[in-house]
Amino acid sequence: MSGLANHFRTFGQYNNWANRRLHDACAELREAAYFAPRAGAFFTTIHGALNHIMVGDRAWMHRITGDGQSPATLDEELYPNLAELRIARDIEDARIRDFVEGCDDAELARVVTYKPLTASPDQRSVAEMLGHLFNHQAHHRGQVHALLSDAGADPPPLDLIYYLRAI
Repeated sequence: MSGLANHFRTFGQYNNWANRRLHDACAELREAAYFAPRAGAFFTTIHGALNHIMVGDRAWMHRITGDGQSPATLDEELYPNLAELRIARDIEDARIRDFVEGCDDAELARVVTYKPLTASPDQRSVAEMLGHLFNHQAHHRGQVHALLSDAGADPPPLDLIYYLRAI
């Protein structure tokens, strides 16, 4: 087992841990605060940002595996509320975890040609695509973290080191 394969396995597990913590914190909000438009939010609301993370994951996993749903736009609303989004999030995180658990060096090196939602066709290795998937999540989880603070909530620590200390 290569270090790179183990790296992605760790991120698959960390990803699930961080998403659960963030969704738990969001569940503590009143619905009005969860859906309230907030300044500086790329996707307007906490729900919009969490939804976009799911959109990104589904788009990238579809490109990598050829399976699953592939959203049509970056802001496509997949679920109307947090309860439904949380269920889908758990399922998608399990899908991501299962995929990375099965990756070996050959799979990580496999090159995929795909059509992005907003750009010309591209080619990337599975390792590059997974690296982007996990980085994209962290980027937008950070935005949700800030939006939770703006909503008066106490957002949980989500740093990788906290996960590594917890396992």
